[in-house]
Amino acid sequence: MADPTNQDNKPEKEVFYVADPMCSWCWGFTPTLRGMAQALEGTAQLTFIMGGLRPLTRTPMDEAQRAEIEHHWQSVEERSGQTFDYDFFQRGEFIYDTEPACRAVCVVRAIARPLVLDFFEAVQRAFYAENRDVTDLGVLSEIARKQGVDHVSFEERFSDVASAYETAGDFHAARQLGVTGYPSVILRKGEDFALLTAGYQDWNAINEPLEGWLSA
Repeated sequence: MADPTNQDNKPEKEVFYVADPMCSWCWGFTPTLRGMAQALEGTAQLTFIMGGLRPLTRTPMDEAQRAEIEHHWQSVEERSGQTFDYDFFQRGEFIYDTEPACRAVCVVRAIARPLVLDFFEAVQRAFYAENRDVTDLGVLSEIARKQGVDHVSFEERFSDVASAYETAGDFHAARQLGVTGYPSVILRKGEDFALLTAGYQDWNAINEPLEGWLSA
């Protein structure tokens, strides 16, 4: 399994964003992520690691799960101001498997790394604000194409078993970093690691500590 934390030619400063495209608090964190990416530009590398919120789920949501998820969405919307399409809860027999969306991000990271941030956000928007099924390869491929990714290469790599192993490598890397919730942001300078946030924060809460770390 490929480990995204073990790269050749590591940059001196790196920020790991450990998340899942189908995690509602990660959707809430998107404006913060945008601010963070802008602050890091030219100073530190931003690396996406997929944590795997509900990977390889095989059973449809039951009523208790629907109620729990809807409660989370309402909390995220209230705190972050991000938009949600609650028609999602009218779906029948939806299987909340986050592995395909995570795998899609890993594929884009491999073939078009500069587009990962935009692609990650587009997958989130499709799922949360547009009620699209981002467990479906066709939907993910269309999103990739609209973000400027070669959709033929995307589909070929997505369907290769090696990409499934690479995605599992991300899940393992998240555990090795000690991540237990999403989103989490971990700072690496050389061989030293520090936790910036475990869970949702707005940009004002992390701006100052991040700037301090970057300038130290």
